[in-house]
Amino acid sequence: GQALELSNRCTNKSTPLPSTPPTRLRSQPLPLSSSSRAFSSTTRAMATPTSTDPQHTMHTSGATDPVWVHKLPYSSLPQFAPLDRNLETDVVIVGAGIAGISTAYELVRRGKQVVLVEARDVLSGETGRTSGHLTNDLDDGYTEIAKKHGEAGARVAAESHAWARDRIGDIAAELAIDCEYRRLPAYDVSQYPVGHVKHDSELDFLRKEAEYQQKLGIETRFDKNLRVKGWNGAVDQRGGLVADNQATFHPTKYLAGVLNWLRIQPNFQCFARTRVMAVEEKGIELLGMGHKTVQVSTESGHTIRAEQAVEATCVPLQKLSVITELEFFRSYCVAMRVPRGSVEDCLLYDNADAYKYVRLTACDERDDYLVVGGCDHKVGQEDTVPRFAELEAWTRERFPQVRPGPADYRWSGQIFEPVDFMAFIGKNQGCGRIYIVTGDSGDGLTHGVLAGRLIADEIDGVQNDWAALYNPNRVASIVKSLPSMVAHDLQINAQYKRFLQSDIADIEDLVPGSGGVLNTKLGKPTAIYKDDSGKVHSFSALCPHLKGVVCWNAAEKSFDCPVHGSRFSKEGMCVIGPAKANLAPQDEAGKTEQEAAS
Repeated sequence: GQALELSNRCTNKSTPLPSTPPTRLRSQPLPLSSSSRAFSSTTRAMATPTSTDPQHTMHTSGATDPVWVHKLPYSSLPQFAPLDRNLETDVVIVGAGIAGISTAYELVRRGKQVVLVEARDVLSGETGRTSGHLTNDLDDGYTEIAKKHGEAGARVAAESHAWARDRIGDIAAELAIDCEYRRLPAYDVSQYPVGHVKHDSELDFLRKEAEYQQKLGIETRFDKNLRVKGWNGAVDQRGGLVADNQATFHPTKYLAGVLNWLRIQPNFQCFARTRVMAVEEKGIELLGMGHKTVQVSTESGHTIRAEQAVEATCVPLQKLSVITELEFFRSYCVAMRVPRGSVEDCLLYDNADAYKYVRLTACDERDDYLVVGGCDHKVGQEDTVPRFAELEAWTRERFPQVRPGPADYRWSGQIFEPVDFMAFIGKNQGCGRIYIVTGDSGDGLTHGVLAGRLIADEIDGVQNDWAALYNPNRVASIVKSLPSMVAHDLQINAQYKRFLQSDIADIEDLVPGSGGVLNTKLGKPTAIYKDDSGKVHSFSALCPHLKGVVCWNAAEKSFDCPVHGSRFSKEGMCVIGPAKANLAPQDEAGKTEQEAAS
């Protein structure tokens, strides 16, 4: 039969825009589609360039590359060897993204012996695929945050994220890191053009949000005549909220600078390509007697024994618990050239549900890059490739000075949305010596920096008035979120329907460079990738976490689990948890491909 490239298997139809002005929340659960297939003859033409480097999976969590490699290629990032022996230390940190590196920095500054380990290369996770916004104008909106955490909680959120935003600037200055850190305003505008029936009601919502943010001490105002310099297109969305004194930067330049400082400190060690399989408390402590430690076990068989451990892994390496209080989303970005100085240097957001977000970063002497993101959806449950075309069209309608041709960079990243909007930072549920950082809620950069202070304070026994808001064991705000949790659980449990579905009837259905799941009546589901030469590589399609059946992501050439968001490269390598292990190869070609990728 005719060979068609497959896009995502679990495609759902988009929901209509809400009739009342929304806060900038992630997409709500979507109705299930009647079919898991999403064949697209146009997918190949729309696909963004992807790497052919067999080691690409070790550098980043998708087949595409983010704009940050334009100024700092993977080869220029700090390199660290794998762990080759057993170790003992004060604190072991798992995960070398912004949360792990920031926590290491704060602890090393305080004299702790720190070991940092990363499953792949440093900065290979979601930190390297961010859009680089630094703001305490939080995604979820303070009027909504106050409904879950009260005005006192909302004020703590504003203060703590402002501290994290400023902390990056302070560290960059202290360590002389050239990372494009700068102050600039943030603008929130209506998703609707002037004259639309809903435009005025959204501006009214933004006016009330601005007033509430002022009450919390944020430098916010409402400007009904707000215009963004360079927004010269026919679509007029003037008016909105202005949050002054926000910031942006080049994320990997900054963190590479911090790592280069850390690596010369006598109380710091880092090991890359060291996959952690277990983090366990050992020993007995009872009534002040006895002593517990933490043992970190790696895939290679080596162990690290420590007084404390931090899982800075985007999502904890465990089965359930706090994971049930998170929702998992993909978000998309494009970087398009505009003449230097033709667009105002600002952070820009519209007020749609899956909102657009915009900023500038350096390109060359002639152009800047306009970085535009959005089009979020739940992991493994909608088509991926068309999102880039949607972002490019949205951008050209509003910024006609964008250079002709496709975007130079197209990429996507993952967002972990807590049901009550605040990250989980602190001791893991049921643990006394294991800390977690998860639930970035679209503000992972400031959450990650904030985690460094909160965890360092808790390890040092320093009282921190912000800690309760982010405590993974909090109850009141979670109870208020139970209805959405129940709806989310029903929706993700419905994804087990894929045990009864097959994406392809035969391997011949796949064109080179694509993948899908073959599910025969006589065997278990198999994840199939056909490489560009037409060679077939087979892996188990069951996610090692809780045995969800993965879906093919055509944009990133990955297999994504629609249950709890774990992702695996086309070689079956785990690139995002909560799964810890790779997809098991089912043939010699799959085994060889996975070995080459690692």
